[in-house]
Amino acid sequence: MKLLALIKKEFARFFGDPKLLVTMILPGILIYFIYSVMGSAIFGGAEAEQYAFKVYVSGESAVVQTIDTAIKQSGWTAEFVSLPAEGVQTADEALEKVNSGEATALLTFSEGFDEAIAGIGEHPAPSADLAYNSEEKASSAFATLAGTILDNYGRTFVFTMSDSADASGVARSVMAGLLPFLIVVFIFSACMSVTLESVAGEKERGTLATILVTSARRTDIALGKVLPLSCVSLIGAASSFLGVVLSLPTLMGISVDVAVAGIGALGYILMFLLIISVVPLIVSAIATVSTLSRTVKEASGYTIILMILMMVLSIVSAFVSGIGSWAVAIPVLNVVVTMQGILTGAPVVWECLVAFGLNLVYTAVFVLIISKFLSSERVMFGK
Repeated sequence: MKLLALIKKEFARFFGDPKLLVTMILPGILIYFIYSVMGSAIFGGAEAEQYAFKVYVSGESAVVQTIDTAIKQSGWTAEFVSLPAEGVQTADEALEKVNSGEATALLTFSEGFDEAIAGIGEHPAPSADLAYNSEEKASSAFATLAGTILDNYGRTFVFTMSDSADASGVARSVMAGLLPFLIVVFIFSACMSVTLESVAGEKERGTLATILVTSARRTDIALGKVLPLSCVSLIGAASSFLGVVLSLPTLMGISVDVAVAGIGALGYILMFLLIISVVPLIVSAIATVSTLSRTVKEASGYTIILMILMMVLSIVSAFVSGIGSWAVAIPVLNVVVTMQGILTGAPVVWECLVAFGLNLVYTAVFVLIISKFLSSERVMFGK
């Protein structure tokens, strides 16, 4: 009977506390959202894009018609321009267009390509080349589609694919997608390790009540926690940031010079300002959760939910295209988006400065919320 009473008591405690129920349910909802976004981006992103290809063709082959049919079946459009053409006389000139993004790709077929494959007449060994630029989404999509068709067109010819993308540009694109996410995750981990017990721990130990009975203003108490914790967290965040930056070249198999090319002194200054602004924001957010919680265990559960939210905001820009300047108004997302611009060598200074200022404003709002919680007997003592 005692066992049944204990079981009944635990069920009553769980279902009677909406906060515990939310703690259990919300992570699953958030994880589903993350996986849905990732799945849509990986498997559905190509169908959502509307491409209009412009492809130069040197030589002749019936496979061009096959590629055109496949493009139309995908819902895209294509213009195939045979060389020489107006304004573009040679294959080298067409390749320059591809490199600059003015054209999608260049298809080059050897003389008598189809006849050589069919064994009609006397022709040299047939060959085909596809030149594209992987930095351009349209060019990369065309290369994937056309390359698959050419790979299966026949086994009696030499087929090559030439990517004209600059190595430093590719490296910056990879870093821009990966590094901001890692920075935010490591910053959050550093902040969580020192902030989690900031208020909830003192509640459990009974030391917070002693502070609250003094004449200190609640705002001063809140700032007295957020400011020093931010300084400590900034050290951990800086260490994690440097570790990621220094390890990425080895991880990606590139040189340090290539990995950091194009960022420049201004880029590093802007990134430093963004980190300075996001650290107190995250600290104040965790401190707010800790203030609202009765125990460190409860605060830990809420912080996990907060971490998932941070991860959603930090990866959303990597999987969702078309994010505009409005993102600077969204906490954490503004840091990720502006950092991506910095890492690709195209920082928007005003966006970085606005994100910096807004994050400090959001921090001040959290400090005021903490001070209000500290003034509430119901939140502090459960009354």
